[in-house]
Amino acid sequence: MATRLSTVFFSTFAQLRYQPTAKRVRASLGGNTVVDTLHAYLIWEPNRITPIFAVPEAELQAGLAAPQLPKAPLEEHPFTLGQGAPPSNFDPSTGFGMHTSPGEELDVVTATATASRAAFRPEDPDLAGYVVLDFAAFDWLEDDEEIIGHPRDPFHRIDIRASSVEVQVALDGVTLARTNGAQLLYETMLPVRYYIPPGDVRLDLMEATPKLTVCPYKGQARYWSYPGVESGRNIAWSYDTRFQDAAQIHGLISFFNERVDLTVAGVLQPRPVSPWSRPDR
Repeated sequence: MATRLSTVFFSTFAQLRYQPTAKRVRASLGGNTVVDTLHAYLIWEPNRITPIFAVPEAELQAGLAAPQLPKAPLEEHPFTLGQGAPPSNFDPSTGFGMHTSPGEELDVVTATATASRAAFRPEDPDLAGYVVLDFAAFDWLEDDEEIIGHPRDPFHRIDIRASSVEVQVALDGVTLARTNGAQLLYETMLPVRYYIPPGDVRLDLMEATPKLTVCPYKGQARYWSYPGVESGRNIAWSYDTRFQDAAQIHGLISFFNERVDLTVAGVLQPRPVSPWSRPDR
């Protein structure tokens, strides 16, 4: 009997998972090196979908100490990836301190700064001698390149393909874009995104917003809203040019399929359900 690989993949989500990486991984805090290692692991705590780094405790160039401050309240941001996925995962906006495996929280202390509860020593024999570090607390390099958002997942990828199919985007009965020159971005576990040349987008009907987000695979995104419609808030985005892996979409504009009427080759597409179905995301 054949096995659908995504079923196997999703079945591991409730487990504590790890994968060694061959990359040189460096973290710093306030200009002080916290770690510089060739022996990092990527760690996924149970029900987490994005990885963070665990590093050998023996290679830390900073101290670890019992937490000096009480633990702050943390917001959980659960979501379902889609059909066949477990129903209760935490998206990346759920803070580091929401640990889903047993272990010990620790402060990271350098000569000039302390990162409160930014280390976690998991109680797992396969991870003995390793501590997990809060990605948001430090500045990170893989080899000599800055990484943002979270470490890249070796089992997650993007593929971009040019397409001449007609793509139309509408909202509240108004056409916001129409093109035969889209770039289609296929990303593991996410809906297909259609990146459209700005000349084919009705930017005169839209307003730039101050919102910025980061993606470790595509870069930093800026946003536009379609005013007057709640679901049109931060409905479209475009990435900067920092990552050559995403060069085909640099300067192009995409819309959330979840909140627009998307027609491809004359066929209205169903709106997928994802964390971005809500306009506050």
